[in-house]
Formats: sequence, C-alpha cells, structure tokens
Amino acid sequence: MKPRTYKVVDVFTSRPLLGNPVAVVLDAEGLDTADMQRIARWTNLSETTFLLPPAAAGADYRLRIFTPRSELPFAGHPTLGSAHAALEAGRVRPRDGRFVQECGVGLVELAVQDDGETRRLAFNLPPAAVTPLRPGDVDELEAVLGRAVVREAAPAIVDVGAVWVVAQLASVADLLALEPDFARSAAFERRLGVTGLSVFAEHGAGDAAIEVRSFAPSCGINEDPVCGSGNGCVAVFRRERGSVAAAGAAYTAAQGRCVGRDGRVAIEFGAEGRIVLGGSCVTCVDGTLRC
Repeated sequence: MKPRTYKVVDVFTSRPLLGNPVAVVLDAEGLDTADMQRIARWTNLSETTFLLPPAAAGADYRLRIFTPRSELPFAGHPTLGSAHAALEAGRVRPRDGRFVQECGVGLVELAVQDDGETRRLAFNLPPAAVTPLRPGDVDELEAVLGRAVVREAAPAIVDVGAVWVVAQLASVADLLALEPDFARSAAFERRLGVTGLSVFAEHGAGDAAIEVRSFAPSCGINEDPVCGSGNGCVAVFRRERGSVAAAGAAYTAAQGRCVGRDGRVAIEFGAEGRIVLGGSCVTCVDGTLRC
C-alpha cells in the first residue's frame, strides 16, 4: 500500500459542513481507472477527484473526476475543491492569480480571488450546448418531479461537459417541496444520456437571486448538495431565456437547504458569452489515504 495525500474540501461555503464536500487524492500516480472508481465508491461522496501530472501543454495539473458510479469529463464543485486542495498543498503556483486545470473537457482556467480565509476561487465555464427538451420529455420531467414546470421558459438539456436537464419552477416553495421519483428520474436520465436534473426558482428578496436543486440518481447521487456544473447550466439557461442581461450581470444562487446545507454559488456574465462560476472552499479533512 502506498500512502497518498488526501483531503476533503467543503465547496461553496467558508464554514465547514455547510457546502458540498469533495474528496481529493493529491498523489494519484499509479492508480488506474478501476482503482479510482473503487476509491470513489468507498468515499461515497458525490465526487472524488485524482490529481495527476499534466499531459497537455499549458496545464498545471490533470484532474480525473468520479462519482460513486462513473467518471465525469467535468464538474464544478470538484474543480474548485481540487484547486483549493492543490493550492493548500503547494502543488500549484498561480501566475498573476491564475492557473490551468486539464480534465476531460480540455483546459479550464481558474482564478484566485483574495487570499487566506477570504480566498475565493472561480473558473470559466466550458462552452455550452443547449438543446430544447421535447414536449413528451417535458411531460415526463413533470411526472418525475411531481410538479409542473414553467413551460414559457422552455426546459432544455444544457451540456458543459456535465449534462443537465434544466427547468424553472413557479416558486421557491414549489422547489423546496419537491420529492422526485428517483427510480423514474434515473431511467429518464439514462434514456436522455444526461447527468441529472437541475431545477430552480427565483427569490423575491434576500442575498440569493435564485434557489437551485440538483438530482442525479443515475450517477448514484439522489440530491447533490451544492452543484457547480448544475448551477453553470442554470446560468446558461437563464441567459438563453432572457432572465439575465448579457455581459456585466452577476447573481448569487443558494442551494442545499433540503439536505441540511447552505451553499452559495457566485455567477458572473463576462464578455463574448463567458460565464464565470466561483465560491469559497474550506478543508475539513487532512490526512493520508493508504491504497
């Protein structure tokens, strides 16, 4: 057995135990795909990541991302949590506050905002593809959720590497009351070839503009506490549906209330269609994994 540096980082919070944890194995050389999947099943978190030397020019490290059941080409909270772990362990040195992660979707640029306890990390969301959901699939989505969606803001499949069905609900009360049929949702996700469902509703007041919930039972995650890629896909959806202005707009999304968390995701809309997603991270576990 080889000792490997291991951290569990809580993402989208500065207060431990209120965000979305990701397990990070910082010395992943020598592990094959089967080893990584076995470790991800064992940690039983929504994602476990593995830091490797880069293969692409310009990258600072390569990241592989696993749910308990499968590998993902990209995911939001694992990107931020792994970057936090790499910075904390001295495995990466930013240049002008920036560094580059290599993963399944290619190169993802990250930015360091502030330092110490107030440090936040942010990344440019990968390019998105948006496909309208067919009317029959909207019917099935409503059956899965047990609630009507806002059909005027036509539900869609949004692909940023992770692929989410995105829909809006009429109110935050409706969103928080959801009790999805997870078995039916898993079958729906597999048929469409998507990661899961990310649904949202608009707040009338408060520090967050929207509330989000993300469900991915086909990946072994009935409800993701605070989902970066899901929030990124919601941001793409809201821009495409005209809910937010283009360049210069920004908002905060809240997620996690229904599973005892209190995450905050910062979204900014930059020039040329760029979307920047960020948040705080805090390390909850520092140790050694022997495998």
